[in-house]
Amino acid sequence: MRPTEGNKRIDILDYLRGFALLGIILVNVLPLLAVKAPEPGSMDAAYQRFLFLFVEGRFYTLFSFLFGVGFYLFISRANAKGKNGYILFLRRVAALFILGWFHVKFHPGEALTVYAVTGLLLLPFYKVKKEFNLCIGLILLIALSLMAFKLFMIVPLMLLGIAAGQYQLFEGLAEKIKKVPFVTAILLVMSIAALVNQYQHAPSIPFDLIAGVDEATYRFLSIGIMIGPAISALYVGVLVLLLQLPLIQRLLSPLKSYGRMALTNYIFQTIFIYLAGYVFNLFNNISYLQSLVVCLIIYAIQLLFSVIWLRNFQYGPLEWIWRVVTYLEVPPLRKAVREIQ
Repeated sequence: MRPTEGNKRIDILDYLRGFALLGIILVNVLPLLAVKAPEPGSMDAAYQRFLFLFVEGRFYTLFSFLFGVGFYLFISRANAKGKNGYILFLRRVAALFILGWFHVKFHPGEALTVYAVTGLLLLPFYKVKKEFNLCIGLILLIALSLMAFKLFMIVPLMLLGIAAGQYQLFEGLAEKIKKVPFVTAILLVMSIAALVNQYQHAPSIPFDLIAGVDEATYRFLSIGIMIGPAISALYVGVLVLLLQLPLIQRLLSPLKSYGRMALTNYIFQTIFIYLAGYVFNLFNNISYLQSLVVCLIIYAIQLLFSVIWLRNFQYGPLEWIWRVVTYLEVPPLRKAVREIQ
């Protein structure tokens, strides 16, 4: 990764946002299309187990952390340009809350309203010392993880994101890369042990999230929430290491575009899911593996659209609107001809 200075985007954050979105939709599609419980011993049952071992509780964790990083960078960069970063941030989260308020009517588990409220509550921590934010964030995350309080874990995750911004964790990454393999190796050992423990508590038969789960299944899901942050951190470490290879960077470049338009793509994931549900009559009529096919098709559409859009425009559609509301000015959307060429 190239070091980032001033107002330049930090590429690795866009890759990570895109990566997080890929995982989020795999879980969100299940309740939105009322996916049927798998038959015991089927491929659908195996895929359900895969989802709740490697996906559920892993990618929203990363997305929440990245929101905290973006929180810090936004205010810092606004202040550096002589603007009032706090006022701009307040308008920014207000716009996010309104968008989330509309979105939650169609997607009850959506995160934007929660992020907006949490961002507002954590605003005073912007000026708190990074050591304090790091310690409090870790203590709260461990405590809430052990209690499997998934919703409340967003608070320490965002606080840790603020601390990461204060420590400039993702800036000048090339100079810090030597430490990443060691940390990632530790996380790998921890994650393997945690996943083995969760797997040992896996229910013998598939479960139905819509109808409700029994105590044993609840325990399996709770363990998944507890270990989610560690596995998310492992994913980050692996992706950061892979992206040091120029070939991997080129292969995954659409993911960077996908992450640059994270708000647009997050909202349109829901739109595409509902569109597929209504057009093909998928509600209550789709299996787990069929839901994966739906997600893969949405991936293809959104990744292609993101790449093409950002070749011609500076911001994603919703990102541009968000910017207009935040700054109360209309920035040029289309790239200059020279930039496009």
